[in-house]
Amino acid sequence: MTSSMNSTVEDLSIAYEEDGIEVIRELDKAVLSKGAWATLVFRYQQWEPAKEAYSEDKYSIRRYRKVKGEYRAQSKFNISSREQAEKLIAILQEWMSE
Repeated sequence: MTSSMNSTVEDLSIAYEEDGIEVIRELDKAVLSKGAWATLVFRYQQWEPAKEAYSEDKYSIRRYRKVKGEYRAQSKFNISSREQAEKLIAILQEWMSE
């Protein structure tokens, strides 16, 4: 990737293609924070070759750091299922109501 491809938060994507197959299909994204450090949450599907189909929706929270004008991935947490996402939502809602 060239610097211009990841120079803004809006340019960041987790979509990934390999051998003509879209291995990671990005469905949506939301920016949680911007600046020298950016945090985004992505909704995506992953190609499952054995099933010849895309997975159920998955979610990923990713942190990027801007270095020399380009955002670079620093860390990620993948939420692997709807059930795990719902548990995380419930915990956060409980904590926020305290």
